[in-house]
Amino acid sequence: MPKIVTAVRAAPETLHLNADVLVLGGGPSAAWAAVAAAENGASVVLADKGYLGTSGATAPSNTGTWCVPPGDNRHAVVERRWQRTGELADQRWMLRCVDTAYRNLLQLSEWGYPFPTEDDGRLYIANLRGPDYMRFMRRRVLLAGITVLDHHPALELLSDGDAVVGAAGVGRQVERDWRVDAKAVVLATGGCAFRERILGSTGLTGDGYLMAAEAGASLSGMEFTGKYTLAPHGSSLNKGLPFRWASFHREDGSPILGPTGEPLRNGIGDREEEVARALIEGPVYARLDQAELALQGWLRQGQPNCFMPYDRAGIDPFNDLFRVTLRAEGTVRGTGGIDIVSDDCATGVPGLYAAGDAASREIMTGAVSGGGAVNSSWALASGWWAGKGASTHARRRAGKAFRSEVQALGHAGLRPAASPRADIDTNEIIETVRAEVVPLDKNFFRSSAGLEKSGERLQSVWRDVRDHLQGEGLERIRTREAASIAAAGRWSVTAALHRSESRGMHRRTDLPSKNPAFAHRLVITGVDDFRIAGAPDRLAELAS
Repeated sequence: MPKIVTAVRAAPETLHLNADVLVLGGGPSAAWAAVAAAENGASVVLADKGYLGTSGATAPSNTGTWCVPPGDNRHAVVERRWQRTGELADQRWMLRCVDTAYRNLLQLSEWGYPFPTEDDGRLYIANLRGPDYMRFMRRRVLLAGITVLDHHPALELLSDGDAVVGAAGVGRQVERDWRVDAKAVVLATGGCAFRERILGSTGLTGDGYLMAAEAGASLSGMEFTGKYTLAPHGSSLNKGLPFRWASFHREDGSPILGPTGEPLRNGIGDREEEVARALIEGPVYARLDQAELALQGWLRQGQPNCFMPYDRAGIDPFNDLFRVTLRAEGTVRGTGGIDIVSDDCATGVPGLYAAGDAASREIMTGAVSGGGAVNSSWALASGWWAGKGASTHARRRAGKAFRSEVQALGHAGLRPAASPRADIDTNEIIETVRAEVVPLDKNFFRSSAGLEKSGERLQSVWRDVRDHLQGEGLERIRTREAASIAAAGRWSVTAALHRSESRGMHRRTDLPSKNPAFAHRLVITGVDDFRIAGAPDRLAELAS
């Protein structure tokens, strides 16, 4: 029987619950963390900014996993993948991930998830259809007796001085504050898409990063935000697979030429750089004319939502030229996030755990990343580890009563350091940050001079946010999102400036080579004044 979440007597307009574990988020890592904690005997509350089952980047997607069966070959598979990570991944973590993800995929099958079958009748467990997968995980969460708070975004963590002991937020639809006292918290709030218009990422504003940093946790990999994906111009459909079979053209229809003078084809992988350079110069058009007829049918069947924008516009993408763009994906497909310090995804702050895109994936993917595959398996595995770790921590604290004095840790956007100002506009804050972290000539291709200018602008924005931004009621959601985006942008640009080399998706035009001295992670600690630590003998203090 699942443990019961208890309600606490509170003011009529406030929801107050007690639980062993609180999970913040609504994507796959959050669902797996909640189920793992419940199966480990904990009472669990899951609070999502959106609706568990439809929110986040996975729900609208068709995603594969990095599915590696047990056996001697798994070491060779991991070694080959590690060779592509820019020497920053950890093979022990990679092996742990493939093992846990494989077990969880088998568990999904045992629970009744409808995996597709191969021609010989065997289940193809490497494929997860996002809408079905997340709808299924919602049912599994509810069957486990977990209390789900949909449309209840968290605004801040709570601390008793020794550990994180819960979180507080506001219910969007019921317009009431909520608070959950918990012995452990899992942050599975996703990455930060910087308000770029990409699938499922409207609510992915880096909230968990800011909450974790305010509690004393560190972040790593924040410089690796240079991941972009091709999409039809004007569309949010950042699914790049079909562009493997594309040719690219100027506005006048002339072919774009590659570095050796050949027509540019296949716009994913290394060729993204050529597409990015062309887009900086002017509009770019594509045609999926490298796909043979049989492949066209396979693409439509396997990636049906990829073709909806074309069908709605009356475009035949295999024969017609159509305009394209590169969509920035921030840390949703970048690798940065909350630094985890142990096998159970602890953050180094007692009682606080991180999973999925909220956690740094450097130990899994290093300086490179992408959609689905490794990222999807990381969500399955890290959610499971974090849920188990949080429930074990909660059991250790079972005899400790909650202290009457609990500190709310949120500041920027909630409790300004100086006097609130009504003229601080959240839209302007977000657009100013986007102007520094989205453009191709600033973020896809980076330079010391450009990063320094961006850092100065973001520091100015941060001062206004820190000192003067405050919301009331439901507006606190928006002010907190703006503060989180501003903080994530500042961390990203500072880390990019500090990494004096090019590695993976971090491309420095002024330093185009990889520097062996930077074959390590950069860890950022702090919110206002912060420091970056690299290898043990490298420590740079950075003050605002």
